[in-house]
Amino acid sequence: MSAAAALPGWRQWLFAAKICGAALLALWIALWIDLPRPYWAMATVYITTQALAGATRSKAAYRVGGTLIGVAVAVVLVPNLVNAPELLTLALGLWTAACLYLSLLDRTPRSYLFMLAGYTAALIGFPAVTDPAAIFDTAVARAEEITLGILCAALVSGLVLPEPVGPVVAARIQAWLEEAGRWTADVLSGAGEEPAVRARRLRLAAEAAEIDVLATHLSYDTSAQARAAPWVRLLRGRMLILLPVLSSLADRIGALRGLSALPADLRDLLGDVAAWSGAGARPEEGRALLARIDAADASLPAEAGWAAIVRASLIERLRELVEVVRDCRVLEEHVARGGGRLRQELAFASEFGARAPRHRDHGMALRSALGVLVSVTVCVAVWVATAWPDGATAAMMGAVLCCLFAGLDDPVPPILSFATWSVVGSLAVGVLLFGILPLVHDFVTLALVLAPPLLLCGLLMTIPRTMPVGLALGVNGNALLAIQDRYTSEFSGFVNSSLALVGGIWIAALVTRLIRSVGAEQGAWRLLRASRASLARAARRRGRGDRVAFASLMLDRLGLLVPRLAAAGPDSPLRRIDTLAALRVGMNLVSLRRARHGLPRDQVAAVDAALDAVAAHYSGAAGTPAEALLARIDAAMRRVGSATGPQGRRDALLGLAGLRRALFPAAPPYRPGPAGATRLTEAA
Repeated sequence: MSAAAALPGWRQWLFAAKICGAALLALWIALWIDLPRPYWAMATVYITTQALAGATRSKAAYRVGGTLIGVAVAVVLVPNLVNAPELLTLALGLWTAACLYLSLLDRTPRSYLFMLAGYTAALIGFPAVTDPAAIFDTAVARAEEITLGILCAALVSGLVLPEPVGPVVAARIQAWLEEAGRWTADVLSGAGEEPAVRARRLRLAAEAAEIDVLATHLSYDTSAQARAAPWVRLLRGRMLILLPVLSSLADRIGALRGLSALPADLRDLLGDVAAWSGAGARPEEGRALLARIDAADASLPAEAGWAAIVRASLIERLRELVEVVRDCRVLEEHVARGGGRLRQELAFASEFGARAPRHRDHGMALRSALGVLVSVTVCVAVWVATAWPDGATAAMMGAVLCCLFAGLDDPVPPILSFATWSVVGSLAVGVLLFGILPLVHDFVTLALVLAPPLLLCGLLMTIPRTMPVGLALGVNGNALLAIQDRYTSEFSGFVNSSLALVGGIWIAALVTRLIRSVGAEQGAWRLLRASRASLARAARRRGRGDRVAFASLMLDRLGLLVPRLAAAGPDSPLRRIDTLAALRVGMNLVSLRRARHGLPRDQVAAVDAALDAVAAHYSGAAGTPAEALLARIDAAMRRVGSATGPQGRRDALLGLAGLRRALFPAAPPYRPGPAGATRLTEAA
């Protein structure tokens, strides 16, 4: 890479200038209205500001709400428990831990409200222990300072060349659909299972999760797409369902090629669908393709053979592909126009009205909550045992750092990096505080002195690799600088504050290492175990189910799994797992659960026996499915396929065939026969 290419671009300089300007504006207003600690407003600007204006407004709104809740809790707890320091420490620690637990389970921008409500009480409560009579005034002042920083960040972000969320979301959707179109062409040409294609489809899952995160800020945006937020959610559902549909198509095409049962007319149809998808998937042409797919479909006769069932499954998935891709293009255009009334009917409208559930790891959330509780307790114990004048700072930082990095598998490296750069920041602040600021006597000169380091922090925050560095310097640097309306700095007090700040971070790292840290590979296995548990539940339940809700949950996990798979070693067994095969199992389970309601009693019993065997497999340890499970599936297929019947029969047969292909891709072809021809073992 050339030196010029490594230099920050104009967008990065603009972000740095905006965050610097917002911090100086907050400082000027705080000094003007005589707030006791103006530097809190400056530090808040660096915590709140995001690259996109809508994301900044979203974070600002939730930060204000969380701050007010945390302030109220501190005002209630400190005066009533100040004479019982053990109870006060426990109460503040439990409150912070409970809020962090809720934040980690929420996994939306709203989670920031819970996190702020938690550690704001610690930020205000611990320093107030030495002067509990002033808790109300202190709390009001902190709320004013933090709110001022939030408002300045939102104002500057929204007024000075704002970068709205809407166009970014629209561009990411367009790029996603183009990449999905390339995968579609690969699948329909028979290259869908090559390693490079598998890696690409995993990236699509991760990118869909990123688009979802961006879209959650859309309702706070001022762009034309802001009103289209509900339509983006509908589009996301179709984007998610497209991944297992394509994976199933790749499997069916491979199976028919292996059986030498892919005739020329079907190959021509696949080629035309691929060409349509690659040319932009125009909705009017999609209707003509659907008519051709319907003409190529055929009813399944009694005791249909394996090739006929796989062909019917391929046709069904091809129909779904065209309908979903058509819907995606219709919704993409609708979102780009800014929403409003939909001009074309959606093919899957009846299936995509449900909420999109997210993965929640209660175990890791509890461990994170325990970590912040123990960190606070240890910091307070050191504070009390040593009569440390700045012990409250250590307790505050222990709480804040445990919260900020709780979403990572192993928060210790970023916490230690935060500590390291806080030390660097302390040294730089010391030079500024005692070497330069004594010469400053007006705000203009102060702004000129502060602008270069504030700009540097903003630039560092624009680069993902150095973002934690910029955040550490921007937040802790401003806190240690402690600018007020007159110069009152004392060297011993500065050293004490710096040691307490870094000491609290190190204690948080130590406690996190003992209680909370897991590796990326362990985090991946947790996600895979959660998916297996969901599949077992899906197989046990007999309700009709919701394919989109299930796909949303499983693909949300897949989005979390992709970066962990990338971090796994080349010899890790994780590399050999087909992550979309489990999703295909789940989709077929939901189809079976719905189809069984239209079957005769004897066929329902056979399908239920197969579902129970699938549940038993996913309830146990991960491993190769037992042959008894294959026998159950084949027996159910013979029972359901023994005679013609209603639509439920076809759906059940295709669902069972999908299960067979996902669980036993190398098994010999299914052979039809009398319903009782296979003798089942009881091992399953």
